[in-house]
Amino acid sequence: MIETLEKSGVRPSDHKYVALFEDYREAKQRGEKVCYIVACLAQQYGMSERNVYDVVKRLAADCKAASL
Repeated sequence: MIETLEKSGVRPSDHKYVALFEDYREAKQRGEKVCYIVACLAQQYGMSERNVYDVVKRLAADCKAASL
């Protein structure tokens, strides 16, 4: 199962970021700017803004691939 997830681009450690990604999507739907969302999430989750951008990019790509 883990091998299947890795082949689809999902990392085993990504489960830690599901809540962060959901918060990102909700804020984006409310119309907030990406830069503001990332800054808030970085502070809320105690990580750098660069890491938030990376996580969002990776999980968004995983969602697109899964929907195809």
